[in-house]
This record gives sequence, C-alpha cells and structure tokens, in this order.
Amino acid sequence: QVELVESGGGLVQAGGSLVLSCTASGRTFSSYAMAWIRQAPGKEREVVAAVNWSGGTTYYSDSVKGRFTISRDNAKNTMSLQMSSLKPEDTAIYYCARAGSSVYYTEAPDYDYWGQGTQVTVSS
Repeated sequence: QVELVESGGGLVQAGGSLVLSCTASGRTFSSYAMAWIRQAPGKEREVVAAVNWSGGTTYYSDSVKGRFTISRDNAKNTMSLQMSSLKPEDTAIYYCARAGSSVYYTEAPDYDYWGQGTQVTVSS
C-alpha cells in the first residue's frame, strides 16, 4: 500500500513563494516517477511538474515553467515543489501523485496513487 501525504500549502500574496512537500510510505519510492498535479475550481486537473525515478529528468507545464522547481530525495522518500512568483491563477488544490512507471507522464489520469491534496491560495 502506498500513502502520499502533502504539506506546505497555505495563503500567500501574489509574487510570494511557497514550498510544498510530499512524503511517501513504502520501500519502492525510488522506482517510480512522481508529479505535482493541481486542480482549480471548475478546471481540469493539470500536471504542473513531474520528475522521473532518479530525479534526473523533469517536466514543467508552460504555466509554471521558470517559476516552479520540482525535486526528490529518494533516501528520504520525499518530493518537493518550490513555487515562486506566485500568481492568483496558481490557486488550486495541489496533489502529490505517483506514476506506475519510472518515467513520468504529462496527463493526470496516468497517475495511480494520489495524496489528499493541499490548498494553495494566492491573493492579488
């Protein structure tokens, strides 16, 4: 059984920064790609950042490229998302998710394990 727990969300002003963290249970964390996926009210889920099993290859959606940084620590079973220059349109629930393979996917339905999510609200 895989459990993913996110932390670090909150309320921040536009232009500010936040760091989200995800802690995973289980001994196979390092074998799988991971992602941060967000969902804003009335919008579809969006993979905003993803990382392959080793951390050596990353993906960013155009909406966050240059502002967000994804990283993982396989020794600690953790993943993080550093978010800077936040905009009101970044407001969403952010989920930590695990792929079923060592390489990442760019579509949300391809991820098989999800955390409960953490709310990020950016005020203007």
